[in-house]
Amino acid sequence: MTPIPLVLAGARGHGRWHLDNIRRLQRAGLVRLAGVCELRPLDGRELDGFDDVAQSADLATLLADTGAHAAVICTPIDTHTPLALTAARHGAHILLEKPPAPSWREFGRMADGVGRAGTACQIGFQSLGSHALPAIAELLADGAIGEVRGIGAAGAWARDEAYFRRSPWAGKRRLDDGTDVVDGVLTNPLAHAVATALALDGSLHADDVTAIELDLARANDIEADDTSCVRITTARGTPVTVAVTLCAERPGEPYAVVHGSHGRITFWYKQDRVLVQRAGHGPVETVHGRTDLLENLIAHLRDGDDLLVPPHRTGAFMRLVEAVRTAPDPRRLPEGSWYADGNRRVVKGIDDLVRASAGTLSLFAELESSP
Repeated sequence: MTPIPLVLAGARGHGRWHLDNIRRLQRAGLVRLAGVCELRPLDGRELDGFDDVAQSADLATLLADTGAHAAVICTPIDTHTPLALTAARHGAHILLEKPPAPSWREFGRMADGVGRAGTACQIGFQSLGSHALPAIAELLADGAIGEVRGIGAAGAWARDEAYFRRSPWAGKRRLDDGTDVVDGVLTNPLAHAVATALALDGSLHADDVTAIELDLARANDIEADDTSCVRITTARGTPVTVAVTLCAERPGEPYAVVHGSHGRITFWYKQDRVLVQRAGHGPVETVHGRTDLLENLIAHLRDGDDLLVPPHRTGAFMRLVEAVRTAPDPRRLPEGSWYADGNRRVVKGIDDLVRASAGTLSLFAELESSP
């Protein structure tokens, strides 16, 4: 079959991952990189393996010149909606990086515009392509761990000062002109923890969320949060608690855990690794495959496969984004609660606190060691 011509908007930073993935899919004959939209053109080394790639800083011009059928958009959060709508107007199907938008209003504008244009849109929550999710759903349906009591997620990462200075919007709640960005730990770097935990409950749509309790904090000298916790109550009655930080003492793999009346299931979602622990059985660990979201978009266009992450399946996550956007500014952690480790800040005891939150479905303020 003829490879699908596509363009990549945002090819540096995290965009390099998408460029490598497109290179892989081009070698497989599925796509052809027709253009790159970047403020500063890519050089020959960055475009190794690609030929005849058009470049422009204007996405509309690039789409018109190349006639691309698809666009991968990995640009600053505040540009997601306008660029997705530009692609849709040109008839290009879209893979849009997470978070899909910085506000509920912009999310609705994007989803409505794409829908009216009749183009497909996939949101880049790669963990939702994991084959572990349906495997866990089957275990839960079979009553493997009894009644689900709640879901906790934990993410302890470390980011240095340079991370928060990597771009004008990094670590910001909004730009100087008032444009929303909402680049906090829950909504961007560890957004997958939220989306994955909601997916484990089968609560991905906006109407699946009934309540949101937030505890937003920051140790770094930024506007947004870098150490936060949220408890989302779903329409099923499930408490879904997510505790995350960018100020870990010992960074580790993020995970989500389903607590049942007779056991628990832990899912390390970046590794597609699942551990089942239940009464009367020994622990069972399995590793699962994953469907790449761009490949899924291609299969949708060619064969009619269902999209794994269309916009409406991120509605619950966007409810969380809107709650963070409209919440008071994150509280600054007192200097005695963190220390400098080279060029990064470390919150004392945060690794244990994050684990405790996921293990007990508690907010930071409900735990004795809360910073």
